[in-house]
Amino acid sequence: MTDSQLPVAVIGAGPVGLAAAAHLIERGQTPIVVEAGDKVASSVRAWSHVRMFSPWQYNVDSAARRLLDKAGWQPPAPDAIPTGGDLVARYLEPLAELPAMRPHLRLGARVAAVSRKGHDKVRSEGRDRQPFVLRVEGAAGEDVIEARAVIDASGTWTMPNPSGADGLPAIGERGAADHIRYGIPDVLGGERARYEGRAVLVIGGGHSALNAIIELAALKQAAPKTRIVWALRKERVEAAYGGEAADQLPARGALGSQVRALVESGTIEVVTPFRVARIADGCSCGLRVSGEVNGSSRTIAVDEIIVATGFRPDLSFLREIRLTLDPWLESSGSLGPLIDPNLHSCGTVRPHGAKELAHAEPDFFIAGMKSYGRAPTFLLATGHEQVRSIAASLSGDAEAAGRVELALPETGVCVSRPIGVERAGEPVAAGCCGPAREEAAVQQTSACCAPAKPAAAAEASARQAGGCCPA
Repeated sequence: MTDSQLPVAVIGAGPVGLAAAAHLIERGQTPIVVEAGDKVASSVRAWSHVRMFSPWQYNVDSAARRLLDKAGWQPPAPDAIPTGGDLVARYLEPLAELPAMRPHLRLGARVAAVSRKGHDKVRSEGRDRQPFVLRVEGAAGEDVIEARAVIDASGTWTMPNPSGADGLPAIGERGAADHIRYGIPDVLGGERARYEGRAVLVIGGGHSALNAIIELAALKQAAPKTRIVWALRKERVEAAYGGEAADQLPARGALGSQVRALVESGTIEVVTPFRVARIADGCSCGLRVSGEVNGSSRTIAVDEIIVATGFRPDLSFLREIRLTLDPWLESSGSLGPLIDPNLHSCGTVRPHGAKELAHAEPDFFIAGMKSYGRAPTFLLATGHEQVRSIAASLSGDAEAAGRVELALPETGVCVSRPIGVERAGEPVAAGCCGPAREEAAVQQTSACCAPAKPAAAAEASARQAGGCCPA
């Protein structure tokens, strides 16, 4: 096959991977979607019990919708909020079964490595003229897929962050694995017996932790002996509540409001700022989790631990690809300054596409949640816009690739860079979409971000000013 006849390889058959395939199909391109699971959306199935905070209108990709509409699909109500299971059953499975999509799926095939044909990472001569090779492992053994371009949409769900405050597993964490769950376990369903009437420690300050706490609180109502301890690294627990009523996604804001009420009622014990260092088996006393609170040692005795400290990308199989990654977020291309939680925490990240996601390796892209690296607050609609732009770029449509076709809701809270915090030597300025201020940090409880500007100059000025979005 000539290079132009080779398919575009898409790694991952989740919502963003299938959206990428839909856009490529719509543009007359040939995708091959390689999925490690035996079914599409295997990671989403792992959190099928969790209700999303974005309604259907933000969760269905435009090209996928057009393919489904041709087949007579009955879409859910746009303002209804699905669970992960709903997303799979009512959208992703019907999409995968379409005659236009099904032949492009290769399930039960794990991508073990990606490289350029005949070229390791070091060799440059003629590199760009060689196809990509994907080493794939499945039930039948190893195989090789050649592709003219690669879109890695494999997500981060299988790579949860450990509990240790230094980014490493706490001492003893691996040994206590039988009593630790990562992410959002099914507390009220299949894993109820594991937590009912037990002392449970939730570690983390993001949306996953809030979800776990709310479900544990519901369990506590039925089983009052259930004890809930919440440990987070934030200086103040209020910082975890988010935008609440000011959030343009009401379900997301409601998470913070519900947890605030649980904390204020005494249903939850809060330990903050707590930095986990060690997890020890206390035999009859369960687990003993030790760490530091404001410079003093603290040990918490519990039976079970839920670690909800976020996720990180799996870059191991991309070792032979020339990646352009943010030095500390491990996010793709030039995304880092737009999403760095050290600088700002606006819920709205300006729509971005092929240009911002480009790597040193031409025609290689990381899209979806994995493109954010270790940064939080990713919305599916962002991934849909990413792959729309990438598909346009790979089809030679530069105008469409650079066009902005997305407006995202805001959290209602913007937190700017604290005074004294720098990023790669950039000048420090506090303030949210406004002038520098004297305070150590500025927080506004109403939406403070101006309408998105697609121009690269706006992005550069926002980064240099340290604000959360363009002026």
